[in-house]
Amino acid sequence: MDENRTDGIRTDTDRTDTDRTGKDQTDEARDEQRGAAPIREEQPRAERQPPHPGDPATQPTPRPRLRPRTRRLLRIAAGLLALLLLPLLTAETALRLNYTGDPTPGTLTRHKDALWLGHAWVDGRRTDRDVEALARRLRGTGIRDLYVHAGPLEHDGTLPASAYPKARRLIAAVHRELPGVRVQAWLGDKLATESPDGLRLERAATRAAIVTSARQILAAGFEGTHFDLEPLHSGDRDYLSLLDDLRDLTHARGAVLSVAAHQIDPLPAFHSFWGTTTGHPKWWSQAYFGQVARRVDQIAVMSYDTMQPLQSLYGGYVAQQTSLALEVTPESTDLLMGLPFYHENRFGHWAHAETVPAAVRGVRLGLSRTDADRARFGVALYVDFAATEADWRAYREDWAATPPTAS
Repeated sequence: MDENRTDGIRTDTDRTDTDRTGKDQTDEARDEQRGAAPIREEQPRAERQPPHPGDPATQPTPRPRLRPRTRRLLRIAAGLLALLLLPLLTAETALRLNYTGDPTPGTLTRHKDALWLGHAWVDGRRTDRDVEALARRLRGTGIRDLYVHAGPLEHDGTLPASAYPKARRLIAAVHRELPGVRVQAWLGDKLATESPDGLRLERAATRAAIVTSARQILAAGFEGTHFDLEPLHSGDRDYLSLLDDLRDLTHARGAVLSVAAHQIDPLPAFHSFWGTTTGHPKWWSQAYFGQVARRVDQIAVMSYDTMQPLQSLYGGYVAQQTSLALEVTPESTDLLMGLPFYHENRFGHWAHAETVPAAVRGVRLGLSRTDADRARFGVALYVDFAATEADWRAYREDWAATPPTAS
């Protein structure tokens, strides 16, 4: 900014009729020199003519009109959008209402809970001292089963013994520190249901190899087999056949057959709609869930990665899943609902929404409304290496009804 300029005030120099050369200037010349438009004499009123009505310059610009076909297509699109959004909004409202109310007193741990443990516990990275620390954390809770990752299976169903070299040492340490807690081998693999690579259950040789791998795991000292095969589509008969074969093996050995299960259709036949739309069905029908549950000793619902954006909606969703699973799980099978002991933000999972407190409240509400006295029921915590102190505190205080302890 020019410091010598006086804004808003005209100086004497501005007012003079003579420039610095001494030459007189007319008002019009001065205005032109200063950049202002010269003042023209106004046309007499009588000489001014009104604009001609037909002059294009006086006509408003017409708005472009949509063709009838375009208008019809837009109406159809708006109607389809409303048809899609209405069921979604109705379902989300129902989930929010599902989260209201108070759980029935006593809907707490039945001491049949489980914890998923990472591979470090059987490959030598964890020591006996780690087992002692784990035991201090778990004492006084409802944890009865540990699902220890001992895989993954090869795509042909085999499992090399080198995948779990320290299993016997871990099992012995757990039995010493936590009497009554069972150690199961967590085995899984990607299925070739949505891509060309993966394990193919339709092959009899593959299913036979999986049974052999389970036999080897039990011989290594594990007290059960916990299978997590994904993505497993609803209605898969080959999976049911595999479970029949595994049940014969585990029951003959006095061991536990356990599986991780997909979520149940939140709306009737929703897995079919979602599969057609995305190529990934994700959910199981309630009937298929019941078929799986009748073939195993334990079934743990992976009730996380739900795409719910709010705690209230996620908790209501878990309450709904708990009720749906209770309705078709026989009394002879342990039903466990998964709790999210991990924190990620990606499509399908928002850490601020899928919290342990919301999940536990949802579990208790679903249990209260459907089968409050169900004995063979629990929660499963996923996963040990991602858990925070807040996760453990919420589990202990809200479900296990015990105060937190130092790990």
